[in-house]
Amino acid sequence: MNRRNRRAAAPPSKVSTSKTRSNGPPASASAACEAGFDHLRAGRYLDAQIACQQALAANPDHADSLHLMGLLSSQAQNHDLAVEWIARAIRQDPKAEYLTSLGNTLRQQERFEEALKAYDKAVQFKPEDMSLWINLGTALADVARLDDALLAFQHVLKLNMRHWDAAFRCGFILDKLGRYTEALTYFHLSDALKPNHAHIVQMRAMVLQKMKRFEEALPESLRAYELDPGRADTCNNIGAIMQAFGRDEEALMWLDKALALQPNYMPALTNKANSLQQFHRFDEAVAIYRQMKTIDPGHALADWDLALIDMRAGNFETGWAGREARWKAHKVNYPKFSQPMWLGAEDIAGKTILICSDEGLGDSIQFARYVPMVAARGARVILVVDDAAYPLLSALPGVSESYRISDKVFPAFDMHCPTSSLPLAFATRLDTIPADIPYLPLPAQDRVQAWEDRLGPRSRLRVGLVWSGNPNHGNDHNRSIPLQTFSRILDADAAFVSLQKGAKPADQAVLAQTGIIDLTSELTDFNETAALIACLDLVIAVDTSVAHLAGALGCPTWILLPYTPDYRWLLDRDDSPWYPTVRLFRQTAARDYAEVLERVRAELRLFCERG
Repeated sequence: MNRRNRRAAAPPSKVSTSKTRSNGPPASASAACEAGFDHLRAGRYLDAQIACQQALAANPDHADSLHLMGLLSSQAQNHDLAVEWIARAIRQDPKAEYLTSLGNTLRQQERFEEALKAYDKAVQFKPEDMSLWINLGTALADVARLDDALLAFQHVLKLNMRHWDAAFRCGFILDKLGRYTEALTYFHLSDALKPNHAHIVQMRAMVLQKMKRFEEALPESLRAYELDPGRADTCNNIGAIMQAFGRDEEALMWLDKALALQPNYMPALTNKANSLQQFHRFDEAVAIYRQMKTIDPGHALADWDLALIDMRAGNFETGWAGREARWKAHKVNYPKFSQPMWLGAEDIAGKTILICSDEGLGDSIQFARYVPMVAARGARVILVVDDAAYPLLSALPGVSESYRISDKVFPAFDMHCPTSSLPLAFATRLDTIPADIPYLPLPAQDRVQAWEDRLGPRSRLRVGLVWSGNPNHGNDHNRSIPLQTFSRILDADAAFVSLQKGAKPADQAVLAQTGIIDLTSELTDFNETAALIACLDLVIAVDTSVAHLAGALGCPTWILLPYTPDYRWLLDRDDSPWYPTVRLFRQTAARDYAEVLERVRAELRLFCERG
């Protein structure tokens, strides 16, 4: 600290009550203080210090002078002293101005709860002051009270409906809360009040992107880039939108722009590696993940993505271990247990082990095959599964007790194992995958008969169809197919049956015109879906949980895959070591489902002719 700042930071106890040297006659406390503020505003901190000392010499309890000394101490980065001075001013006269300065100083010290109390008190003194509500909202956001912060910024808009910054902050908080439609409304308002502000335009584009309204997000992102071409995050966002369109060559161009601006920008590195994988340029993707690990050795997402590349290549020994990075890389819906996790090393004979779902429904079905193997090692098995899969998986062989995840309270156990960690626990290699099917309990005969009755007399082969997955899945744009496109296979001599739950609105309109039998309102759980599959001769599906279910039941199943598929389907083969009755139809490098469907169509005609 230089001499000027040391003087500014002099503690209250050191203030002299004698007259301070000046170039003129002694001044009153008010006059000296006013002069001090003039000096402060002009950046003449030493002169401000001298004037403030004059004021306090004239009146040691002069509130404005105590406040000024606090501001000078804060400017000198002596925040503890600043708090002390400003607190003395507040004791003399609890003005909103002083409370605001106290809140600002406490925020600089990251004493957010105390700052919030100061700002809240300031608002009570001057509830008509918009700036105080802005401070309060900011402090509420600091302590993660986002709903209350939103109310504060909305109150600013009540005081002044043209306050663009308050509108922006409302949108920002609503975005964090996942209330995207409302956030968009406020960003529209903010943009109207302050047109062509790059950050506002960018935030609006990001919300549209999160809502998967990519056609609208792209021009907004391009406009944000035109307004401020120097932002790496804007270039990255444009690249991510291009990825959503499947335009990975253009995505790479934008991601390279982002990295030229900010070479170690992790989101752009991640996205670039993802686009490279879409072209099967796996070595280049691996190099990027290695670069990310050099920048941040603890980067779990890089570990996760490296594991998936290993798995897709059939390198299971490294891949299963690498997939354990999911605990840090993603938000995993898994209970926090105090008992140790079992990953195959310990002898579990005579132990009670709880096996709990940790990923999607398809994963739960795929890895359910390991549950009886755990029991075969002498363990008592408690199974905890997603509510939707409970009716199907609760009757697995070897299960002593079963629960839904929503039950939350489970009986005592010794160890636990996540469902998706079971292949690691059994050191699964490509040539040791347990693939005896069916490994799921067969559906009850009365349920099967109920579906036979619904379907009516069997005059042709029955083919079940699934053309779309969960729209919230990160890779859904690569795996799902619009029914309008999918329907080109429907000219085969077969009775087509929908297994598609939650069809998208556009698909529902097409469905009514296709002649596909749609009884999906009766598919109340996976047991019902299994019973319907038992009535079918073939299932044709994109990569969804129903494809896993059909394969696990031993039903002939054709799965349509993108050019770069999920790790479990490996590369360059039309069979699956996980499901012997599954046949894989892959996109070529052209990444065109129309060509895949033409192959499916030709094979389906042959299948129907063979009867």
